[in-house]
Amino acid sequence: MTINNHSIKDIETMLHNNEITVKDLVESSLNRIKEVDDRVKAFITVDEENALKKAEQLDQNPNKDAKLFGIPGAIKDNIVTKGLRTTCGSQFLSNFTDPLYDATVVDKLHKAEAITVGKLNMDEFAMGSTTENSSYQITHNPWHLDHVPGGSSGGSAAAVAAGEVLFSLGTDTGGSIRQPAAFCGVVGMKPTYGRVSRFGAVAFASSLDQVGPITRTVEDNARILEVISGRDKMDMTSAHEDVPAFSEGLTGDVKGLKIAVPKEYLSEAVDPEVKEAVMNALKLYESLGATWEEVSLPHSKYAAAVYYIISSGEASANLARFDGVRYGVRSEKAKNMLDMFRFSRSEGFGDEVKKRMFLGAYALSSGNYEVYYKKAQQVRTLIKQDFDNVFANYDVIMGPTTPTPAFKIGEKNFDPMVVYARDVTTVPINLAGVPAISVPCGFSKEGLPFGLQIIGKHFAEQTIYRVAHAFEQATDFHKTLPQLGGAQ
Repeated sequence: MTINNHSIKDIETMLHNNEITVKDLVESSLNRIKEVDDRVKAFITVDEENALKKAEQLDQNPNKDAKLFGIPGAIKDNIVTKGLRTTCGSQFLSNFTDPLYDATVVDKLHKAEAITVGKLNMDEFAMGSTTENSSYQITHNPWHLDHVPGGSSGGSAAAVAAGEVLFSLGTDTGGSIRQPAAFCGVVGMKPTYGRVSRFGAVAFASSLDQVGPITRTVEDNARILEVISGRDKMDMTSAHEDVPAFSEGLTGDVKGLKIAVPKEYLSEAVDPEVKEAVMNALKLYESLGATWEEVSLPHSKYAAAVYYIISSGEASANLARFDGVRYGVRSEKAKNMLDMFRFSRSEGFGDEVKKRMFLGAYALSSGNYEVYYKKAQQVRTLIKQDFDNVFANYDVIMGPTTPTPAFKIGEKNFDPMVVYARDVTTVPINLAGVPAISVPCGFSKEGLPFGLQIIGKHFAEQTIYRVAHAFEQATDFHKTLPQLGGAQ
């Protein structure tokens, strides 16, 4: 069999009816990886032995009432997995082969009887937006292999788009789930900050990071979020919020829905094809009974500067623990303790990570903290207030997930207008802590996917899923698959 054309719900029905075994399902996933991943390069580590072992155990002792019984998925490589190498895409952790515990989200997936088939490529320590900053390999976009898949969760999006797994987990600090989901034509959710535990997710910027699911369909995405959400005593930033049955609220009803469309999200820098796809989506919502109006998020223009100061400051503190003492690669050049710190870090970290740590250390240093970091946090409050003001009158905010489709590997676009537009559509959501999803909404003339971003109020994921599902059911974009060859 092949999993490419099936949703989690489809597979669940097949398993319950004994049409397939869990081993069949896992072997299908592993065979697909062998078939296409030499070209896509989504995986850093494939855990074939343990995946098949778990599949056989589930076939012998089935618990078909488990929410994700037998479903194969994969995990971004900055989320800790017990006994399975976790590298964060960095040579510094190339020897971190035996983590002693599972991240909370991984533990919850295991309890739901999902099967982890491997760990996915990413920009080093989640610092990047193309997966070109991985120290292991460059992941390729399954739609056009000479294009980037986005980042930093590029492997997570590419693996789902290529039909290698039915779901993946990524992390989103400034768009790192939504942007690759848009580039790869899949569904990616950044939950409300605190909805999902961060325990076991290697920290980049602690006040911005959030774990979330990437899937082929909205309903599949809702199913995964149901499993991984909830308060965790191991993460004091996780919220005391009930977890709704997200997948049961997909009614398709959006009559009376009030949509806000920020003018900042549809600037001149947005590709005309992307803008047309978004406008067509808004027309579709109108036909379903929703209304939309243009609004403004005036402080969005400061989001990029605020993001880089805050995220780099937090990164410089979080990555201080990587010193070659307790874990990670230790330099062989060191003659004393100070050399060990210096050489281990200079050899282990890539250029992008070093750049952001330098920037962060500078922003937090004496005399600069008040001028940069504190000021950035104050402007962050203004950005959050912009969202609060809009949500006082509207149900959701919509716009493009990214201003352009995926670009070619090695192609650096330094057009300041495009760079600005790229940041303004994703970064403010993390600064405000609100949830947002990217769903496929069209294709370029070259066949590259676009994403529609739907942003909601704090802990309003159920509304977002309902709105996204209505669009998905009225269109066929999610049904189109990249033509990688092999079993489709």
